[in-house]
Amino acid sequence: MGKIIAVANQKGGVGKTTTAVSLAAYLAEMNQKTLLVDSDPQGNASSGVNISAGKKTIYEALLTQCEMSKTVEKTDVKRLFVSPSDIRLAGAELELAQVERREYRMRAALAQVKDEYDFIVIDCPPSLSLLTVNALTAAQSVLIPIQCEYYALEGVSALLDTIRRVRHSTNPALAIEGVLLTMYDGRTNLSLQVAAEVKKHFKGQVFPVIIPRNVRLGEAPSHGKPISVYDPRSLGGAAYEALAKEIIRKNKEP
Repeated sequence: MGKIIAVANQKGGVGKTTTAVSLAAYLAEMNQKTLLVDSDPQGNASSGVNISAGKKTIYEALLTQCEMSKTVEKTDVKRLFVSPSDIRLAGAELELAQVERREYRMRAALAQVKDEYDFIVIDCPPSLSLLTVNALTAAQSVLIPIQCEYYALEGVSALLDTIRRVRHSTNPALAIEGVLLTMYDGRTNLSLQVAAEVKKHFKGQVFPVIIPRNVRLGEAPSHGKPISVYDPRSLGGAAYEALAKEIIRKNKEP
């Protein structure tokens, strides 16, 4: 039965999509059959694994009677599959507002395929929208990337409030998988200070793995490749490989 992890932070530019794509790819490289669900209208997770929106996307799964399995496409990475997004998702917010049990559409869609995968990773949009609420309602846990820069914790309280509301209303079992420090530069006092502040704020919930600021991580999406393929020996690649190992260890141990 697949573990569903939503990667969420309503603040843009924190490495959310990079984390979703890189984690999903490394899980697949480690013999875990993995589905990457792109629920961001920008579709960056889809293009990050060289998949353009096909005839069927997550939009159809959420807003029509389309079976989830018909939206799934193979990627160039063995055992990694993707349910792509396209710009129509931008209008899904209004359309979902008119739908019965609107918060549960993603859960219903993923329930059809959950048993086929070891992990399902959802890339959420950079907002606390109905699409994000759908992802949090469907997920068993949420992974929160936080960048090691000024105002790192700005807005995180709003995300935590949304998580609390989702627990109260639609998904009581939603857990925090962990907080992931991203864009870390050990040469600066700022990164050190932010890392210390985040660890203090999220006691015991911060992953030991820290994602460094790394040029190769930024280059990989423009080539349509996850970092596990583009440059697995880079510092960024090694960090995300370690994160995937930690996720597997955390979820597969008895």
